Amino acid sequence: MTTDAAFSFESYKFDKVLIDFQNIGLNNLDVKFEPTGIFHKEESNFELQLKFIGTTQESLLFVEIIAIANFAFENVNVLEEIPSFFYRNAIAIFFPYLRAYVSLVTNQAGHSAFILPTLNLSKLEEPLRANTIIK
Repeated sequence: MTTDAAFSFESYKFDKVLIDFQNIGLNNLDVKFEPTGIFHKEESNFELQLKFIGTTQESLLFVEIIAIANFAFENVNVLEEIPSFFYRNAIAIFFPYLRAYVSLVTNQAGHSAFILPTLNLSKLEEPLRANTIIK
């Protein structure tokens, strides 16, 4: 008998926000995402940590944000029961919150809003899976 795993997006927070407007260039910013995860088996929830780094073409740090999203599971008791689609979808669900936050904070600081484009982050699925631990 197979049970269907279901998950829900519970909450999020921003643990680290560093924005250095002195390092922003007008063009050619490089962005990088580093996803990691923690599966809390006792609570049957998943903590997604998404680190966002933006640097200038000269490799100067402009923005570094560590954001955490929490997801709750139904019918998941061990890491292997997490469906493969979760890893891709968790990032896709949480990215708009990160994107909006970056725009808001940069605009509220009196600078032009730094607007992340809509991105296809499906390539982050495997790094998230590989960088997930159990607690």
